Amino acid sequence: MATAGAPDNRSSSGQPDGQKTARNSDTPSALQGWGRLLLAILYWVPKNGLSRLAGRIASLRLPAPLQRAEIRLFARLADVNLEEASDPIESYDSLQHFFVRALREGARPIAGDSKSLVAPCDGTWGAAGRIEAGTLLQVKGRTYSVADLLGDSELADQYEAGCFATFYLSPRDYHRFHTPSAGRITRVDYCPGSLWPVNAIGLQGIDGLFARNERICAYLEVDRNAAGPSATPIPPIALIAVGATMVGSVRLAFDDLRTNVSGARPERRDLGDRAPTFARGQEWGHFEFGSTIVMLTPPEHFEIDPQPVGRALTLGEVIGRRKMAKSDL
Repeated sequence: MATAGAPDNRSSSGQPDGQKTARNSDTPSALQGWGRLLLAILYWVPKNGLSRLAGRIASLRLPAPLQRAEIRLFARLADVNLEEASDPIESYDSLQHFFVRALREGARPIAGDSKSLVAPCDGTWGAAGRIEAGTLLQVKGRTYSVADLLGDSELADQYEAGCFATFYLSPRDYHRFHTPSAGRITRVDYCPGSLWPVNAIGLQGIDGLFARNERICAYLEVDRNAAGPSATPIPPIALIAVGATMVGSVRLAFDDLRTNVSGARPERRDLGDRAPTFARGQEWGHFEFGSTIVMLTPPEHFEIDPQPVGRALTLGEVIGRRKMAKSDL
């Protein structure tokens, strides 16, 4: 469950404000009143089981007239732009089917050139900036560890001094996510975990929220033709699809790996020869209901242009670029 409009997390310079080592405490010190009470209740709610149940309910197939009415009601309440959908309402056999709808051709043009990084999803900007001392900014005054997010401390070191950006999806958004650059996804990791809400309550009340929630980490090795010549290997762009309360599952377009499966264990898949190739802006997965994408880029080779928290984001718009690294000179 993701909600747009979190507090601004960046300093006036556009860099993370107050970088420090992430704390492991769950104390909801930043919340007051009703927010603190709701968070306390959430500790006792079986969030993963409830989210699986929500996914099953959303996948129920109703008689055609009721199904159309359910979808129209949801679209009205969530303010979904039905004109962007690739198919008419009558073609969707469940609310879940509608929720993960494709867009009509041309609805999201991919901007820029081959060296431009583009937004991987629709939604709004969250915290963004420079990765410092192995930490990312969750919300102002609260950081978390890159190593915890990726579940791999050695791999996390490759992103030190690189950039990060957080993108939130709301129920009205298009819920498929795409690649920011052309390349190959050579590895995917599944990190089971909790399903705390990805809204103000979770951001302000749960330390290391994105590193605690269920997630899939995908590693995109950028197409060398798109990246330009380089004498040394370029570390991959990390794309982390984070689950949340009421997100039935995160699914991939090229592999059967999925989140929120009862009894699941951490899993790493090195794709090797079967690593899929993607054009810039091509779909690689989707959320069954909404959540968050966290994107990490290695230093020297890429730059992300952070925008104010809460600013709208559209799939395919330019958010950064390939840089000329020292090894390219």
